[in-house]
Amino acid sequence: MSQPDQYRFFVDPTVTRPPGAAACSHPAAAGRHSAGATPPRGAKPRGGGSSGPGRAGGSGPGAGSGGGGWARAGRGRSRGGPPPQPVALALAADHRDFACLSRYGLFGAVSFEGYLRRTERQLRALCAQGLEVHLRILEPADFEDFCEESGLEPGDPAARVAYAADPDLAGEPFVYAGERLGELLPVLVEDHRARVRISIGCSALLTALERGRRPETRLAAVLQYVARLYLALAAGAGEGCHLLTLRSYGPEDGEQLTAAVEVCVEGGRLFAGGRDAEAFCVTLAAGVAARGSGVMLLHSLTVPGRPPQVRGWGLAQGRPTQLAVPEVLAALADDAALGLGGPAEVEARTGFPLPELPEEVAEGDG
Repeated sequence: MSQPDQYRFFVDPTVTRPPGAAACSHPAAAGRHSAGATPPRGAKPRGGGSSGPGRAGGSGPGAGSGGGGWARAGRGRSRGGPPPQPVALALAADHRDFACLSRYGLFGAVSFEGYLRRTERQLRALCAQGLEVHLRILEPADFEDFCEESGLEPGDPAARVAYAADPDLAGEPFVYAGERLGELLPVLVEDHRARVRISIGCSALLTALERGRRPETRLAAVLQYVARLYLALAAGAGEGCHLLTLRSYGPEDGEQLTAAVEVCVEGGRLFAGGRDAEAFCVTLAAGVAARGSGVMLLHSLTVPGRPPQVRGWGLAQGRPTQLAVPEVLAALADDAALGLGGPAEVEARTGFPLPELPEEVAEGDG
């Protein structure tokens, strides 16, 4: 189910790059093939995310960023032996990242277009050998941080090999299936953004739960409650495609976390939102567990040719509360001020009731 063209007015909320990131790097923005912000290394939990675009597969050591630096973990499959390990590759996502990384001599004397053509040939050759190839974004600031922490030089092919196979990004790998890179890169970038949000959200969630006496018990309760919230939001949204956005703030440090997911319902059936839904839920779970504040907005295009309806909820000490129409309009104005975008005209409505926060979640000490 594809989203209506009117949803192109909405710009995905993005995470904020941590302080100290390299100047060459740039924040993700909808409509651009940028990798987006990357969480600080050491704060990214390894986790099992649902597979996004591409087929899911296990992680394994592999190759660097194309044009050299390839490495195979296995030499084919002997009769009765294990299958060859996957090959991993980190890709520069756009001209700006390519130019930023080129100063390390990673790609040789080639243009970005030539780099993509060469890499695509290499990818297809590996697939023709029966090897599974895992792709990830070669994000300049994160790559530089990785090299510094690992004691590697960014221009060393071994650094690209190690970074491509680094399992420190949440979620299952993005598996190459023979697509043209020009068409695949936007999908890979969106998948990367979701994985970054999952990583940051998981880190914030686990940090919030560490303060309690029984974090495992409260974790289960928070996740169950957030699943109920998500299903209630989808049920209340009704038929069609809707955009659900979230901005939440930690109660102590004021750290902003953002997420967005397309919610599609057809014939009463909710279509899975993939990694975006997982990123939204874990970000909301972090806000609930930390007793944070924030805003959720549900954009619904109910009648073609008419402005979208926008309903809103606040997050106050981790509890969702219905926003009145003026509060919804204020939240939309805040989004615009933050550069998150939106349609020029909307029909604001108060949010519908959502499930109450259970005691085992509200207590906070398990």
